[in-house]
Amino acid sequence: MDPKPILGVPADRRIIDPHPSHVVGEKYLTALIDIADALPLLIPVLAEHLDIDEVLEQIDGILLPGSYSMIEPHHYDGDPAEPGTLLDPHRDEMVFGLARRALDHHVPILAVCRGFQEMNVLLGGTLHQKVHEVEGLNVHVENKDDPLDVQYGPSHPVALVDGGLLRRLMGYDSVMVNSLHEQGIRRLADGVTVEAIADDGLIEAFSVDEADSFALAVQWHPEWKAADNELSVKLFKAFGDACRARARERQVKA
Repeated sequence: MDPKPILGVPADRRIIDPHPSHVVGEKYLTALIDIADALPLLIPVLAEHLDIDEVLEQIDGILLPGSYSMIEPHHYDGDPAEPGTLLDPHRDEMVFGLARRALDHHVPILAVCRGFQEMNVLLGGTLHQKVHEVEGLNVHVENKDDPLDVQYGPSHPVALVDGGLLRRLMGYDSVMVNSLHEQGIRRLADGVTVEAIADDGLIEAFSVDEADSFALAVQWHPEWKAADNELSVKLFKAFGDACRARARERQVKA
């Protein structure tokens, strides 16, 4: 029987009554357990206390989850964030180091929303801080007053690029996705291949060329009620399969 892969999920650092805490949304964990058939492991974003290579030795893949926080703009030479913007410098530091080393060690990566933006910045790209204020681009951010099922409901189509992983997984050229992001790609990083494009031209998914394993980033939220969405099921299964392959390799070397 194949070993169940262990998937690292970097946390958000939040202040909760009044202590610093490390949290991961349950929807990501559920998708990894039920669809990727994996065991998720929360990674505290305490870069100064953890040896990243030791972390990578214990896991078979990494999910970079979404978050309400934004990447600090100095990482991509952006203008200072507006007052009141939720930032998470601890996550920035941990994820940039972890994801870089994961690519170097051929550890499978699935990056979602903030994770998608982190991967673009890590590889040298830049971001729009407010997509809805950019001429020619649509409003991609959710209305937080709506019920969650509305916020995470289908919002717009994305074209799946011919020859890409997502196109091969789905077998057709367009899918509907949800849209809950204020930031988005301004300049795409070098060394990646576009996988999906929104109807306004905004890049919504890419894969990393240097990776010889699974390394995919998507701007939407496939983890939301993933079992009810064909693309989400195929995506998490493909990610889980890549992580299982690494688990088998680790088992042989042990």
